[in-house]
Formats: sequence, C-alpha cells, structure tokens
Amino acid sequence: MNIKPNEAYILDLLKRLLDTPSPTGYTHEAIGLVRAEAESLGVPFSLNEKGGALLTLKGSDSSRRIALSAHIDTLGAMVRSITSTGTLKLTSVGGFLMNSIENEYCIIHTRDGKKYTGTILSQHPSVHVYDDARTYKREEANMEVRIDERVENKEDVLKLGISVGDFISFDSRAVITPSGYVKSRHLDDKASVAALFGLIESSRREGWMPKHDLVFLLSNYEEVGHGAAWLPEGINEMVAVDMGAMGDDLSCKETDVSICAKDSSGPYDYDMTGRLIELAKQLEIPYAVDIYPHYGSDASAALRAGNNIRAALIGPGVHASHAMERTHKQAVINTAKLLAAYVTE
Repeated sequence: MNIKPNEAYILDLLKRLLDTPSPTGYTHEAIGLVRAEAESLGVPFSLNEKGGALLTLKGSDSSRRIALSAHIDTLGAMVRSITSTGTLKLTSVGGFLMNSIENEYCIIHTRDGKKYTGTILSQHPSVHVYDDARTYKREEANMEVRIDERVENKEDVLKLGISVGDFISFDSRAVITPSGYVKSRHLDDKASVAALFGLIESSRREGWMPKHDLVFLLSNYEEVGHGAAWLPEGINEMVAVDMGAMGDDLSCKETDVSICAKDSSGPYDYDMTGRLIELAKQLEIPYAVDIYPHYGSDASAALRAGNNIRAALIGPGVHASHAMERTHKQAVINTAKLLAAYVTE
C-alpha cells in the first residue's frame, strides 16, 4: 500500500518532540506529549511498568501481532557531584563523546520540579587563561556544568534544591530548514517516533487497516540497552525503527531509509529484511542496506531477553549520530511509507 503521509503533521510533531527533554530515566514529559497525541488520534494508549508507551491498532486479521518500536529516550547526563566552587560534575547517560556536548546549553531538572539552565564546559575553557585549553582532554572527569544562578560554593547550589542524581538534558537546538533538512540533537530516535505517528495518523485519516494487529512500543531505556527487553504477550515479529548511521564503509544518506542487515547483536531476520528491501524497490523509496557493528536496537534487547520473535531494523538516515545530528524530511516520511506497505501487505 502506498500511503500519503501528512508531511506537515510529521514535522510539527517531530519539532515538538525534539523540544521536549527526555534523557533516559527522565522521559515523563515526552511520554505525556505522545499520550496526548495518541488520545487526539483515538488510539488506545497504556504504559508498561518501566514507563514506556504502548499504542495499538487493530488489524483485519488478529492471528498475528506485530510490534513496531521506536525509543523516546535520548542521550543526557546526571549530576554526579557538586564542587566547592558551585559547579556540577556530571555522569553520562548513554554513549557520546564529551567534545560533542562541550559549550552546549543544558537544563538541570531537580527532584522537586525546579529547572535551572546552565552550560557544559571543560574545566579549562578559556585560551586567555589556560595554556592547555586547546589540548586539555575532553573526558567526563574534566567537564562541568556552569549554573546560571548566583552560586559561589556547594552550599549555594544545595540551597537551589539541586542534588546528586538530578537529571541534565541538552538543548536540542532543533531547526527545520527550507530545504527540508532537520538538524538537531536527539533525532535518535525522535525522528522515528514521528514516523510511527505519521503511520498512525495516515491510518486514521485515510481509513486503512493493517493486515495484523499492531503494537507500537515507544521505549524509554533504549540508550542504556534494555528499552524493549520486555514485549507484550503474543508478539510474533518486531520491526525496530531507529536511525540509520552514516560514515566510512556505509552507503546510507540523510535522504535514505536505512535497512540494517546486521548490527552488534548479529543478523536480522532474512525474510523480513528481504521483504522490506523489495517493498522499498516497488515504492521507489531511496534506501540503503548497511551493517552497523557499533550499534544495537530495541530489537537487539528484545532478542537478548529471550523473546521468541523475528526482528528487523529500519529507520531514517542520520548524519553525525550521537552528536549534532541531521536528517532530511524525505527519509522520515519514507520510513512511514515503507512501514505502511509492510503492515498492509
């Protein structure tokens, strides 16, 4: 089936998702956003015990259940300690390079609901002061958060209500350009969440049904490896929808739908992957088949947890993954189109 995704809807939702902080472990605000979106579309919504979201669409044949997953959690950090000079040491949530977050704005989220802005810096941030400012090693122990409040010591910070274990989210800096590029942090994996909602919105607007029952799993612990370790009962197969990486020895572009044949967890299901490739050809969707040795998905977590399923992995191509990412609207929209064809065949 060749659906026509609502481009304006997908891009509007994507921008709102990107502007909503959701580092792994602190995803309730983004979950609230998708709950409201599901309710507006009339789609049943529930939460699993970990706080991930489950949405369902009935199919014309209920003999099988297919899971489509994307993760709503992103990279981020937590307060590791408070220094004597009133700055914050951080600990990473998810895997990224320290130089990718240097000089970035951030928000500190306290347990009692306060939010404070800040900037992530190295401890030697100025070439006017430090001889080694350019060569100072960018590693976790050498980074800190400068809080935008009048603080001079640890006691001043504690009076603000900031404590060890508070979450730190990074400013996404999301921009959609006139040429169709989406540049932002956290396209991994909010671009895929938007694609899934584009699929759901199309079903509601155009009145089509999937062949089999669909369960949409928006996981919230993927960046730390166990987002979809648990699956709802009765799932037969799973398509993880996550970004396609770009770089040396890879063919994916920002305008492509990535079809991953193998990642760090091993090969994906031969028949499912082959069918996705054939559908992309039939629909004339630009796509790339790649292998990602430094990559794992929600499907990887589900398989490692012992779920008896077949699994595949696709998603929009994303440049500079886990840094300042960029994709193109074509890849996001075509991801929704390819999934619609897969679930209606």
